[in-house]
Amino acid sequence: MKKMVWLAVLPLLLSAAESPGRTPEPNRTPEALPLYPKGAPESNGLSADSVKVLPDVIFGAVDADYLVLPADPTQATGQAVVICPGGGYGAICFDHEGLQVARWFNTQGVTAIVLRYRMPNGHPEIPLKDAQQMLELVRKQAPKWRVDPNRVGIIGFSAGGQLAAAVSTLFTGPDNRPDFTILCYAAISDDSDIIDKETFGNLTGPDASTRETSRYSCEKQVTERTPQAFIVLSDDDDNVLPGNSTRYYTALKNHNVPAELHIFPTGGHGWGWSESFRYKDELRAALGRWLEEIRK
Repeated sequence: MKKMVWLAVLPLLLSAAESPGRTPEPNRTPEALPLYPKGAPESNGLSADSVKVLPDVIFGAVDADYLVLPADPTQATGQAVVICPGGGYGAICFDHEGLQVARWFNTQGVTAIVLRYRMPNGHPEIPLKDAQQMLELVRKQAPKWRVDPNRVGIIGFSAGGQLAAAVSTLFTGPDNRPDFTILCYAAISDDSDIIDKETFGNLTGPDASTRETSRYSCEKQVTERTPQAFIVLSDDDDNVLPGNSTRYYTALKNHNVPAELHIFPTGGHGWGWSESFRYKDELRAALGRWLEEIRK
């Protein structure tokens, strides 16, 4: 899988149960909680026997779960964000595009929830349903998690960015509509000149019709109700081409939706929250400022 070849397996992370009402210890991994305690409502067609779990990546997930990293109550802003890691819809890279991101959000007073969604395996409604369910759950748990239900957003990376954009354009009501969207080198479009064939192949399947792929080409689904967005990518990304992000941005502007776009000159694809990303300080400063501005 081209998106995975550069991943290094990290040392095994410690697991410990954390109450969402308490602040977890730094670098401690909270307990993974099932999104569907009674089991997933439908199958994605993959076998549980084929699931491969590494310390920082899950391949072929057939069940969805989530990890809650609450903001320090003394610093909490009321904002919460659901994090959708990438992995080409074949895997979940839940460390550098999940837990590391969540810990940074905590420093901004934002409660973070890492969603480890099910793989679509040609059933695009499955990860979408997981993300919608997660947003609804955050709002239900808002008093317990010290979250303002009107300040719940979503962030996604690569394929997870496609999922975040899909949730932001295909929501069914206020309970599963994000209040804000953050997209990082997102694989958004099915247009032939910029499509990421791996992501869309895993999402909709090889035999999907143009009508079905178009539904999940999120720049084509933007309306005036689409949430405001912060979009970031690298100009030299030759994996998910920049047009994916710029066309979504243009669609937002065509519908008078507030948006902020950052294109860094280098970085390629998949940098997540890596300290090696050259523009990490600029990115984090801009995102921190944006999060503060949208609270006003």
